[in-house]
Amino acid sequence: MPLWKQAAVSILLLFIGLCSWIYLSPGAGQTLIGMGVPQALVALVSSGEAEGPGGGQAPQGNARQAQGQGQGGQNQGGQRRGSQAILVATQPVTIGTVNDRLGAIGDGEAIEAVTVMPQTSGMISEILVASGQSVKKGDVIARLDREEQLILRDLAAVALRSAREKAESYRNLQSFSRLDVLDAKIAEEQAQLQLTTAELNLKRRDIVAPIDGMIGIIGVSVGDNVTNSSAIVSLDNRTQLLIDFWAPERFAVAVKPGMPVEATSVARPGQTFSGEVEAVDNRVDEASRTIRIRARIDNPDDVLRAGMSFNVVMRFAGDRYPAVNPLAVQWDGEGSFVWQIVDAKSVKTRVRIIQRNSDQILVDAPLKDGDIVAVEGLQRVREGGAVEVAGAEKVPSEEVATR
Repeated sequence: MPLWKQAAVSILLLFIGLCSWIYLSPGAGQTLIGMGVPQALVALVSSGEAEGPGGGQAPQGNARQAQGQGQGGQNQGGQRRGSQAILVATQPVTIGTVNDRLGAIGDGEAIEAVTVMPQTSGMISEILVASGQSVKKGDVIARLDREEQLILRDLAAVALRSAREKAESYRNLQSFSRLDVLDAKIAEEQAQLQLTTAELNLKRRDIVAPIDGMIGIIGVSVGDNVTNSSAIVSLDNRTQLLIDFWAPERFAVAVKPGMPVEATSVARPGQTFSGEVEAVDNRVDEASRTIRIRARIDNPDDVLRAGMSFNVVMRFAGDRYPAVNPLAVQWDGEGSFVWQIVDAKSVKTRVRIIQRNSDQILVDAPLKDGDIVAVEGLQRVREGGAVEVAGAEKVPSEEVATR
């Protein structure tokens, strides 16, 4: 069969099926009109092809009735399409806080730390401590050779004894003038000063701990010649540690001495050390726009060491702002805004972004906790337009009619 005959037969069969559907289904005409088929064509098919029980054409009244029903359906459908609410997804507004937490990396140092050096030159003759040992203030760490100082002390002691006896004799005997007695007294005092100086020089041959603390690695050995600039050992009092860290300048006024801090160390995972702010610097660094803060933490179990790095955290009251879903924020020529849903109507509310987070955006806007904003289906939303919230419970039609 030629191709044109096949096309003609197909069109004829399709036309017959369409007429049968219109005849058997009362609402077929309205459906076709709703799909965009011209009303005149539907009325023609209904009046011209639909046959009555006797095989003749249907009465013109029925056709006009169907046409009227079609027009009524179109008007009713058009009215529904004109007033149809836009379906949107919504989320409530929450309240978020900004600038409520300060986190920084700092370095720890012992609350007291000294490098012990001799007060004079000499040779190390004895070392009395070991690395890692705890010492008290005044304990002898090492000694220098001291034979010469011992001799000078003994000589000064002999000179003092001689001066005392001479002065005593001058005071008891009447044959000496008052001036001679005075000279003898002065000589006694000079001898006493010489003995004191000799004893001081002898004492300086002992290298003592200036503070309580822990001995570090000893840097000298017995027999080494040292001077008053030679480092013998480092001594740390680490019962408490000082942590220096830098904070952004916006916290310069908020941070005060005595405020609590929390510190964690990589060397002690899962353990938090509490402390307080020791001091705040008096100026902001112009290059980094940060301010130096010093905190003090306790180390009662001696588990921390000077030089460790710490993650320091401080908490503040912060500033509270409305928080919305990132999808809710839209932009136009005037800036950012959100669609606020009020009484099933969309209201454009201007916002100013304060802080962006992965799950929310803090904004400065006239929004309260619990206000509803649209987050999806925003393409067709217009100012003052009717909206339908997805998942919201619908009001029954009987109740709507009663209203």
